[in-house]
Amino acid sequence: MAANLKHIKVIGFDADDTLWVNETYFREAESRFAHMLSQFETPNKIDQELFQLEIKNLPLYGYGIKGFVLSMVEMALQLSNYTVSNKVIEDIINIGKEMLDKPVELLDGVKEVLEALEHKYKLILVTKGDLLDQERKLEKSNLSHYFHHIEVLSDKQTENYSALLNHLDIKPSEFLMIGNSLKSDILPIVELKGNAIHIPFHTTWLHEQVTEQETNGKAFFTLNSLKEVIPLLN
Repeated sequence: MAANLKHIKVIGFDADDTLWVNETYFREAESRFAHMLSQFETPNKIDQELFQLEIKNLPLYGYGIKGFVLSMVEMALQLSNYTVSNKVIEDIINIGKEMLDKPVELLDGVKEVLEALEHKYKLILVTKGDLLDQERKLEKSNLSHYFHHIEVLSDKQTENYSALLNHLDIKPSEFLMIGNSLKSDILPIVELKGNAIHIPFHTTWLHEQVTEQETNGKAFFTLNSLKEVIPLLN
């Protein structure tokens, strides 16, 4: 289902996998991790166990690379019955350092879209995860000057968005959220009776996936690329 966008005054953009590549690096890291621990378990089983441990640790570590690395270290200890070598632990830590040092790869059309919208709408960045890492990526992206406000949330649930919109004095009916995650970027805004555009990324973390039943009857747009936002709003 689609919604009416003619009353939009403020547009919120997700960052990871909406403006720049992110999830791809996690999948690459998981593959390397599974190869390191292959003497103890199959790659598929390692992936499953690591995911379950990440979800268990979310309340402690939150989202981001640092929590991911801590979960990998804990998983390595458990899978090896605490016999894993110091070298493997060091290699896992280095995976995290490499991820944190990745260049920021903007997705197609990002600057074109922001430049087309910045003078007509108030743009804000609404992302979640580790504050230091998100600040680093934003600085490397050279996109910060497009945004009136930048918010790094610990999570993206309905109450988080509600608090943010109230703080910025934004009416949900005048707000549009654009992002790749149905769970984090779209459904919470729809719940608030706001507006949303879903732009799927080719890789989605299992934790961010939702069922078709969860989206049935929900009013939002789905586009194939960010560049399709321009004709929809102008």
